[in-house]
Amino acid sequence: MKKIEAIIKPFKLDEVKDALHEIGLQGLTAYEAKGFGRQKGHSELYQGAEYTVDFVPKVKIEIVLPDEMVDTAIEAVLNAARTGKIGDGKIFVTDIQEAIRIRTGESGEEAV
Repeated sequence: MKKIEAIIKPFKLDEVKDALHEIGLQGLTAYEAKGFGRQKGHSELYQGAEYTVDFVPKVKIEIVLPDEMVDTAIEAVLNAARTGKIGDGKIFVTDIQEAIRIRTGESGEEAV
């Protein structure tokens, strides 16, 4: 099993969720996040004063899935989240050693 973590623009969340649902993934977890990368935030004007917003709003999604679905899921996230502009985000893939469903005690891929 693998875990895909993706940092995306907030307005792309519904498109990513729909794309993952279309390929058969049943669940994901989403968090509101703030961060910066190469874009290093931006400047805004408020009541005549300019100030720098260091952290840009983002959404972090996490998906745990079987190994054979990883490439398809990555492609779905890439296609749905891409705007072609700076700040589109990143995707990270890590190994998952075990998953256990608390309600039933199922483990492994059955728990996902």
